[in-house]
Amino acid sequence: MKRKLSDRVINLKPSATLAITAKANELRAKGEDVIGFGVGEPDFDTPANIKESGIRSIQAGKTKYTDVGGIKELKAAVIEKFKRDNSITYKPSEIIVSCGGKHSLYNLCMAFFEPGDEVLVPAPYWVSYPPMVELAGAAPVIIPTGRDKDFKIDSDDLARYTTPRTKALILNYPSNPSGGSYTEGELADIGRFCVEKSVYVVSDEIYEKLVYDGFTHTSIASLGDDIRQMTIIVNGVSKTYAMTGWRIGYAAGPEALISAMTKIQSQSTTNASSVAQWAAVEALTGPQDEVEQMRREFEARRKLIVDGLNAIPGVTCRNPEGAFYAFPDVSGTFGMSYSGTKITGSMDFAAFLLSEAKVALVPGAEFGDDNCVRLSYAASTAQITEGVRRIGEAVRKLK
Repeated sequence: MKRKLSDRVINLKPSATLAITAKANELRAKGEDVIGFGVGEPDFDTPANIKESGIRSIQAGKTKYTDVGGIKELKAAVIEKFKRDNSITYKPSEIIVSCGGKHSLYNLCMAFFEPGDEVLVPAPYWVSYPPMVELAGAAPVIIPTGRDKDFKIDSDDLARYTTPRTKALILNYPSNPSGGSYTEGELADIGRFCVEKSVYVVSDEIYEKLVYDGFTHTSIASLGDDIRQMTIIVNGVSKTYAMTGWRIGYAAGPEALISAMTKIQSQSTTNASSVAQWAAVEALTGPQDEVEQMRREFEARRKLIVDGLNAIPGVTCRNPEGAFYAFPDVSGTFGMSYSGTKITGSMDFAAFLLSEAKVALVPGAEFGDDNCVRLSYAASTAQITEGVRRIGEAVRKLK
């Protein structure tokens, strides 16, 4: 190839979570018994009523192009969902349907950020936030948190990192990777600061239905008209309804920004899959019983993995409020060695476990916190039990 690739792709890191999953699959293909805690994907099947809706849409010939921003029926279902679950009212012109939550975020970054802008990103963060901001030409500004702050920020943190160039804050709750979330009071504190400083909030709420111990999810956009007008909510059906492969996400926010995102989408993917959109209508408007069943199962698995990890020397794991991730601090193993391999950070720890225990997890360095690693407990209880046993056995070999 005579011409070089663009600088934007040369400097772009591949998704760490997908890379770990690919490595685990490669080892399995060679006959290795690898337990994978890498991918953030529900292991449940899509509920039958949703699949049947997709099949009916195919049989009815609903397989053509749709409006770029989504069919009116799905926009109506999204609007009703926001009223029912979040007490927020939107118009169809304030809603866009895209090819997954990630696509919604990408459209937003392309439509809203540009060179000279700064975007606040609390760490630990989902691996794709900083690269998306950079692809738009803006600068991600990382706000460190840590286990002593339950991996959360407050208005004091925002005050330290906000500058005249700050355009937005990306807030993910419940969080990937930490599973941590924010109370209504904590969100009100953040919202007041953002309104005062004219900092928009990109509110990623994809895990809102997966919360535990009676924790109540509150959307920051529900806390007053001022903050609602400065918030773009990103959500989707992937995690709540086990529909990752259907690729349906949606966003709600200021009409001018949603229109700009739709323009971006019109020049890239056009509409999301017509069939998947009709299935998503059923997901949002149909019975929600299986959502609760999945939530309860995740809650049981959370206890199993957190208790198991906390029993391992050198490992400390907080109890996450939501999502399906454990984010244990493994810094207690740093400086230790086994067979000439020294653990100096999360990358070494993850490589050690893959080699010695055949357990795949994601190093916290990829999420902006090198003291931790991420494990997805969207896995069977048998896999969790065996995986944690292997981790414990391997860690106890370190000296």
